[in-house]
Amino acid sequence: MEEIHDYFGVIDWFVVFGYMALTTLVGHALRGQQATIKDFFLGGKSLPWPAVSGSIIATEISALTFIGVPGTVFALNGDFSYLVWGIGSIIARFFVGFYLVPLYYQREIFSPYDFMGNQLGERVKKLVTILFSMGSILGQSVRVLVTAIILKVVTGMPMEWCIVVIGVFAVVWTLMGGMRTVIWTDVMQFFVFIVGGVTALIWLLNAVGWDQFVAINSNVIGSEGQVVNKFKWFDMTSPFEDPMMQYTFWVAVIAMPFQNVAAFGTDQLNAQRMFCCGTESDARKAIVWSSISQVITLLMLMVGTGLFAWYVVHDPTAQEAALFAKDSNNVFPVWIVTVLPTGLKGLIIAGAFAAAVSSLDSILAALSQTSLSAYYGKKYMEEHGADNIMVKKSRMLVLGWAVILSTVSILLSFNYNEGGDKDLIGLAFRMVAYVYGALLGILILAIGPWKSQASFRGILVGVIFSVLVAAWALPDVYNLIKGLGLMENPEDFFHKPSISFAWFYPINTIVTVFFGLIIPGSNNEDGKDDRDDLLHRSEGE
Repeated sequence: MEEIHDYFGVIDWFVVFGYMALTTLVGHALRGQQATIKDFFLGGKSLPWPAVSGSIIATEISALTFIGVPGTVFALNGDFSYLVWGIGSIIARFFVGFYLVPLYYQREIFSPYDFMGNQLGERVKKLVTILFSMGSILGQSVRVLVTAIILKVVTGMPMEWCIVVIGVFAVVWTLMGGMRTVIWTDVMQFFVFIVGGVTALIWLLNAVGWDQFVAINSNVIGSEGQVVNKFKWFDMTSPFEDPMMQYTFWVAVIAMPFQNVAAFGTDQLNAQRMFCCGTESDARKAIVWSSISQVITLLMLMVGTGLFAWYVVHDPTAQEAALFAKDSNNVFPVWIVTVLPTGLKGLIIAGAFAAAVSSLDSILAALSQTSLSAYYGKKYMEEHGADNIMVKKSRMLVLGWAVILSTVSILLSFNYNEGGDKDLIGLAFRMVAYVYGALLGILILAIGPWKSQASFRGILVGVIFSVLVAAWALPDVYNLIKGLGLMENPEDFFHKPSISFAWFYPINTIVTVFFGLIIPGSNNEDGKDDRDDLLHRSEGE
């Protein structure tokens, strides 16, 4: 029997390598100067806002949306419910653009953590940098895993080797040109994604026919015998009725604005792009206009329903059916490789691979910058940012973080291959639920009139408590305990509650703010209370 990867021929590989070479050359040509840290991490603050906005979209969409969204809809009970989260996403972008961007552009900063450090002290800056690093490693490891799935389909290589290949390419792109290269290569991936998604949808609709496409997806018999309308996107189920429901209107308008403000306002992966704009106005335009990413989400949802209709009309082979039954995330890459003509399939796979590398090089640049800033401090960075030695150190940090992220991705792949969580969209959002609430809570403490009342001790207690509560309620620790053979049913022993991860964005935000305000600061060596020190900082600004 012919293996799936045998459909991906020499010409397709020629297209893949040609596209990667072209992207690399373009990134190298547009890299600009890298004489200072500002040049390397912020592109000299001279990039046009449309390019920055496209980069934000490309990072947000990535291979996770390109592969995970069609796979989610293709699953028997899947529908368009994921689209409702776009409501909270758009609300958050306007808040970040019109409220946070002006605050961030009041002074020369490299990250939101510089801002929080200015407001609450250097210890808080180090704390939020640690939180960001944890969230980035957990969240981005899922995106690397998704791309490894694509590479495994087209190459037949083991998953861990696919992850290593992705990591090597990401390091090369990051070191080649810093954020300027990252932004412009993101723009290229943005257009390839759109072309790939539109091409796939037109191909599917033309082959199946619109009437049959609608009829098939409107009356699907679900896993429990219920009728499923895959075009359904609006669900008013109350969290009190079913707290485990994720894609509902109430989650979208209550929980997801917290998630998205944290993602775009406190996560350096996205915020760093805004800082690449020359003015406050351009940064606002970049983040607000990135809301059109929801159109691409809708496009990939349509592709998922098209794939479902295709395989109703065209029975999958036994090998394909086995892959789909094991993991619905295989469906789009398998369809691309087995159905599309030679050359076109190579271009779309190349775009998906390049987009994943682009997302990874973005997070490597962000991790390098924040860790360097946290270690040396704002004053030292301002005085020595032009030193060539600092740029060299940032490059070494890129390499170090790449090794850590690739290692975590490989560990995640072991769990995935052994039957772990196949809902990659949910998994990616759940991974950052451990830290996003705490990050947003600290930001609220930093921007409010109560900043002089916040103490580092209280913030630290709030962060620890929020992470522990999330670990208690989410399944990941329990899966680890069972995977290590330590306990058969840890959920029963620890009385695990049933609640969606989405609610931990607002819950942990409130918890962090609460403890940050009610717990007094510890005495410093000079006898001053943390809060007095912070008040002095505030009055001196």
